Amino acid sequence: MGIKREIYKRELPLKYQKYNLIPTTNGVSSTVYLLDNRYVLKLFSSQPDRVEGEIELLNSISNLPIPKVIDRFTIDNQIALIYTQIEGNIIKTPTKDEVSQIGNFLKEFHKQSKNININSKEVFGRDRLKELIISSKNRTLLKYFNSIDIKLNRDGIIHGDLFIDNAKFRDGKLAGVYDFSNFSIGDFYFDLAVVSISFCFIDSILNIELLKTLLDSYSASIKIEFIEYIRYALLYYSTIRYISNYNYKELLDKLNLLKNI
Repeated sequence: MGIKREIYKRELPLKYQKYNLIPTTNGVSSTVYLLDNRYVLKLFSSQPDRVEGEIELLNSISNLPIPKVIDRFTIDNQIALIYTQIEGNIIKTPTKDEVSQIGNFLKEFHKQSKNININSKEVFGRDRLKELIISSKNRTLLKYFNSIDIKLNRDGIIHGDLFIDNAKFRDGKLAGVYDFSNFSIGDFYFDLAVVSISFCFIDSILNIELLKTLLDSYSASIKIEFIEYIRYALLYYSTIRYISNYNYKELLDKLNLLKNI
C-alpha cells in the first residue's frame, strides 16, 4: 500500500466525507487510505479488468479472513474501491505460531483459488522478469537471474504479495490478509516463497526453524529445492523495487547471503 495520488474528502461520495482520510505508507504501487478505523479506500491505476478480477477473487473465497468490497466509484476516471477494514496490528518480528498461521492461511487459500477461473496474465513468470531486468540495465540482477534454475508452474490464482505488512494479527491470532491487487495465475510455491522472504528472515539471515514451520504448516512436500523459489522471489521483488526507485538493497542482501545456505 501507499500514496501515489493524493485524495481529498471533497472527491468522495458524501457518505464517506465524515471519515478522516489517513494515508498509508507501506508498499509502492497503489494509492491507499484508511477511512478512520472503518474502511479502506484504494484508488487503482491498473486496467479495469484487473479491478474486476480482484473483486471476483475476493467474492469467491470463503471462510478466510480477507476484506470484502462494499462500494465503488471513480475519481478522475480511475476506479476507487471501498473495502472493509481488518482490525489488528502489523507484526514486526513473527513468532513460530504466527508463521504457522500464515502457512495455514495460504494452504487454504490455494485450495480454493486453484478452482477459480479468472483471466490473468502470468505476472510473476520468468519471461516477464527477464524483460524487466533487461530493461533495468542492472547487471547484478541479470547475473542472479541467469544463476537461478527454476521452472514455474501455473497452479492457480496466487496472492503474489503476501509480505508481512499485508497481514494483521490480533491477540496472537491472524486477523486477516489483504491487498490482493497483484493476484495472478502462478506457482503456489512461489507464493509461499514470497511469504518466506518476509516472515522467515531475521535481519538478512534466513531462519531455518521459521522456514521449517512455514513449510510444515503448508504441508509442503518440497524442502531443499524450496531455496531456489526463495531466491527467485527475492530477485523478483528486488527488481520491482529497483525499477520503482524503492529500497531494493534489503532484499538483494538477503539474496546474496542465501548462497551460504
